[in-house]
Amino acid sequence: MSGSGAAGVSGSPAPPAQEEGMTWWYRWLCRLSGVLGAISCAISGLFSCITIYPLKIAAGVWMIMNAFVLLLCEAPFCCQFVEFANTVAEKVDRLRSWQKALFYCGMAVVPIIMSLSLTTLLGNAIAFATGVLYGLSALGKKGDAISYARIQQQRQQADEEKLAETLEGEL
Repeated sequence: MSGSGAAGVSGSPAPPAQEEGMTWWYRWLCRLSGVLGAISCAISGLFSCITIYPLKIAAGVWMIMNAFVLLLCEAPFCCQFVEFANTVAEKVDRLRSWQKALFYCGMAVVPIIMSLSLTTLLGNAIAFATGVLYGLSALGKKGDAISYARIQQQRQQADEEKLAETLEGEL
């Protein structure tokens, strides 16, 4: 019993991506868009499978798989019947934002490449937007105008000093 508490403290190998500078509301926005993207992928995937064209069926199956992966990564409580859901969610939480962005955008583009139709475009739009949100968080926080002006002023002063030194050296 006491060993489980000690393992939890020493078993944290890497800080999760939550400490990358994402605010709590942005993190929840990303998760909400992931869940909505999963729902839209699942519904559109079902509609894409109702056809006789094999590529549309393959795109629909891929979209249903995307929905499952998005739910597994962003809302593991929705997948309580899957034994490894919490393990996968913890590993995904350790990924950096740009890795999640690349993964989610890549998953969303594959069915569009397989079968370009309105169903696949609309179904994968929110899943792709989830990747874009994670990508924007990877870019970092925008600096404020005061610190930017201070940096520009320091650069300008350094350039003026170099110019003055070169002019003095010529004389």
